Amino acid sequence: MMFAVFKNENFRSASFGYFGHMWELYTFWAFVPMILSIWQHIHSTQLNIPLMSFVIIGVGGFACVLSGYLSQQYGAKKVAAVALLCSGVCCILSPLLFFISSQVMLIVFLIFWGMAVIADSPLFSTLIAQNAPVDSKGTALTIVTCIGFSITIISIQLLNFVSTVIDPVYVYLLLALGPAAGLCAMLKNKKAGN
Repeated sequence: MMFAVFKNENFRSASFGYFGHMWELYTFWAFVPMILSIWQHIHSTQLNIPLMSFVIIGVGGFACVLSGYLSQQYGAKKVAAVALLCSGVCCILSPLLFFISSQVMLIVFLIFWGMAVIADSPLFSTLIAQNAPVDSKGTALTIVTCIGFSITIISIQLLNFVSTVIDPVYVYLLLALGPAAGLCAMLKNKKAGN
């Protein structure tokens, strides 16, 4: 049953989009304080890291509501793909973040990233549930969730290790692998969900 559920092309597309999303999401959240700490060190300034981390992560709740409304007009798959693309672009631009001397620009960028990284989460849940095989929906949802959180553990551990080996300024580029893989999986199947 575990392998059979992925034979459904629409379900597989939504699931792999979700896996790409999970590669980035919790790792970004876990490393937000580190991003702020590195920026603070580079620019020899003081930031309220706990408060800023809370705002950057918490603002994602508004992004989820907004993406839900947008999905009613444009479709869950399109809105999820745009959010995944936006968060992927943030990953790619992340090294530049550390050269920005403006604290306001730093926070604006991280708030945008904090919104983009989570906006697709409820949409992937919807797409996966809609496309899961009816006779094995519970099994399918359990498998996808378990794989997604396993990917998260690997991503967090990998970035934690890599940050000790290379300049941490460039570590967050690795997060772009998730959105890139997720988008490829979603765009490969043009008809999966709406």
